Amino acid sequence: MTTRDLTDQYLIAPDPASARLTRRVTGHDQTSAETEISVVEERPLTIFLNGQEIVTAMTIGDYPEYLALGFLKNQRMLGPHETVLRVDYDDDLETVIVRTDGTTLYEEKLRKKTRTSGCAVGTVFGDMMEGLEGLTLPAAPVRTSWLYTLAHTINRTPSLYLEAGAIHGTVLCREDRPLVYMEDVGRHNAVDKIAGWMLSEGEAGDDKILYTTGRLTSEMVIKTALMGIPVLASRSGFTAWGVEIAREVGLTLIGRMRGQRFVCLSGEDRLIRDADVESIPAEDRKHRRKSAVE
Repeated sequence: MTTRDLTDQYLIAPDPASARLTRRVTGHDQTSAETEISVVEERPLTIFLNGQEIVTAMTIGDYPEYLALGFLKNQRMLGPHETVLRVDYDDDLETVIVRTDGTTLYEEKLRKKTRTSGCAVGTVFGDMMEGLEGLTLPAAPVRTSWLYTLAHTINRTPSLYLEAGAIHGTVLCREDRPLVYMEDVGRHNAVDKIAGWMLSEGEAGDDKILYTTGRLTSEMVIKTALMGIPVLASRSGFTAWGVEIAREVGLTLIGRMRGQRFVCLSGEDRLIRDADVESIPAEDRKHRRKSAVE
């Protein structure tokens, strides 16, 4: 489980051949010439916990160990005092087996599944709201200068999204510095990879910001809260239930973060408006996170 260093304190998901596929296609009109474009590859990954098959996820194939750990953690299938002994990945069988020293009872969870609004399709086992009772996130201050710097940096970072589109990115940040960047066909998968990295590295979330290209739905808010991260920001929109949950747990929720604008839906009292908005450039079209093929 290694990552490629982009700078001294910036880790980004690599661009593995398994996550890219080049096809030769023909345009829709008779005069169009054949051209090569990059498209994202999907592949199944089956996650096991102590010998029990849990789920098969569609993913781009990178960081399977982080994805499995983060998924099980965010599904509350790993107990707080449970130790992960081994994580075995078999590329040929497309499986990950997580082995622990605990006896967490996950059979009851497997009896109830909720298909969420997550793309690719998201699944939550058991009660979606489990773990949020009494949870209050730290009231971490957020400087608007951090948000503008993060958006500027992330939008210019080389990524599969900029190369091929049809994929979501999630970035774990501290103040105005991106730390870990993960991508996947489902935004929930990208978040789970971040959660798996945090669990593996023993990294706390109380001083972090989570940035995503995806919508701020209830599932995204719940996962961020359970990861202990007090700030969630996105360039996309939001749902009413996502906003409601964010307000209940004290999560600072920021959506539609593009160029000079953003919308703060929860935790506005924690914003420190230290940036001169007039000095923030509008988002250049060539730096927008859209498909490289237009």
